[in-house]
Amino acid sequence: MGDADRYELYYWPGIQGRGELIRLAFEETRTPYIDVGRLPASEGGGVAAIERMRAGTGGGVRPFAPPILKVGDLVLAQTAAILAWLAPRLGLVPDREADRLAAHQHQLTIADLFAEVHDTHHPIAVGLYYEDQRVEAQRRAREFLTERLPRFLDYFEDLLRRNTRGGGQYLIGDRISYVDLSLFQTLSGLAYAFPRAMRRLAPQIPLSSALRDHVAARRHIAVYLASPRRVPFSQHGIFRHYDELDDAAIELPPAGA
Repeated sequence: MGDADRYELYYWPGIQGRGELIRLAFEETRTPYIDVGRLPASEGGGVAAIERMRAGTGGGVRPFAPPILKVGDLVLAQTAAILAWLAPRLGLVPDREADRLAAHQHQLTIADLFAEVHDTHHPIAVGLYYEDQRVEAQRRAREFLTERLPRFLDYFEDLLRRNTRGGGQYLIGDRISYVDLSLFQTLSGLAYAFPRAMRRLAPQIPLSSALRDHVAARRHIAVYLASPRRVPFSQHGIFRHYDELDDAAIELPPAGA
């Protein structure tokens, strides 16, 4: 494989984060890729390699933050932009322009949801420890679990219901696409971060739950999930579990009480 055909993914080692949405696309299609951040520094990898890309030394438009994809002379950042470019090449989006635009729209909505999940444990500042904003995090989690999360989940459930071509199995079209993989990752992360809340919400999202289980059972994804390449969820990623946040919706008093 020449440099022009080699997929190089730059994302922080040790966490899933937004880079996992791109890894899932590669793994589903068995597409070879180099996870540069996980390579040793002696092989040109690690955090230093990511920082060099952030500084704009990789060519192309300078990226703001990982994930970053480099393919030959192309350097592309932002998860939704990377997947919109990558998916047609991997066969993970329908050919129709309307479907591709819909997939991009759904991916951006997932990005919004990721941001709101992150803000449940870091509502004040990314640079502060969770312990420095615990009270605010509980209030943010309460709002998220009672108002925002049900709205997001209802939206994706309705998309599945409306997609008659997919028989309720896929978000767009009649076969798996990259947004299905991303919704799988989202639901998996939510189950880790908020297990009790997600159990309470499960009866409202039967189609989404079935999609999650379908993706997990797909042959190449199942192999990936059981492999060392799949880094576990942890307290260092977007989806973090704190008991007090999972219980925030039922433990905090109503606002103004």
